[in-house]
Amino acid sequence: MRLAARLIALAALMAWAAGATAATAAPRDDWAPLFEDAGVTGTLLVVDERDGSRHVHDDARARQRFVPASTFKIPHLLFALDAGIATDAAQTFRWDGVPRRFAHWNRDQTLAEAMRGSTVWVFQDFARALGERRERRYLRRVGYGNRSIAGGIDRFWLDGGLAISAVEQIEMLRRLHRDALPFDVAHQHLVKSLLLIERVGSGGGTGVALHGKTGWTFDAEPQLGWFVGWVDTADGAVFFALNIDMPGGAADAPKREAIVRRALASIGALPAPPEPPRRD
Repeated sequence: MRLAARLIALAALMAWAAGATAATAAPRDDWAPLFEDAGVTGTLLVVDERDGSRHVHDDARARQRFVPASTFKIPHLLFALDAGIATDAAQTFRWDGVPRRFAHWNRDQTLAEAMRGSTVWVFQDFARALGERRERRYLRRVGYGNRSIAGGIDRFWLDGGLAISAVEQIEMLRRLHRDALPFDVAHQHLVKSLLLIERVGSGGGTGVALHGKTGWTFDAEPQLGWFVGWVDTADGAVFFALNIDMPGGAADAPKREAIVRRALASIGALPAPPEPPRRD
């Protein structure tokens, strides 16, 4: 079978799998108050490999594609590693002296710092170095969302034409988790290591590890926020993908992770977080 035919077959299989993921997800009416209390609208899809269950708040929105913002750094780093533009976590990228939105972006960055601090200019440099032809080729290789690079080589994932659904985010993360993306296994391990947020309750082998990446379309209107990732547990991984409208901008940013943590706690995938202060 020719490469093009194989890619078409792979894309069809992924589309079928993505549809199946959403179609069999059980609605979680008990998660609606998490969004209501936060004053935001959005979706959360969870695929629990401990027991094969799937859970969703707003099934229709979970299938809808949105610009990925910095969640695209997950596959984008794999592209850069594969092309030899990025090499290892300690690699340093020199700041050009141009002040940007966040203070921690305004200095030299290691690859690990750029990933964990979501430093946009480092990944914009990757995109310019990769160029349109290679970006398109890599997007097709992984079957990422609508695979569009409309809007400019250094903007397409921030406020341009690239779009992906929560369902598709999870399918990609599941492939990454089992080293099944079409990239060097060592590169997939590096990316996964840079997505580690924290280990919780690690004593006695009962701990879990939270991996994830946020995204925020702060230069677009309406603003949108993402939080995608997974929790490694002794009984299997629990994958999640959330996106929310962020009319409050920065004030809404912490709500992404807070909603996910509370939802995951409700199914025993994370310890319960502290209760928020009551509003009298």
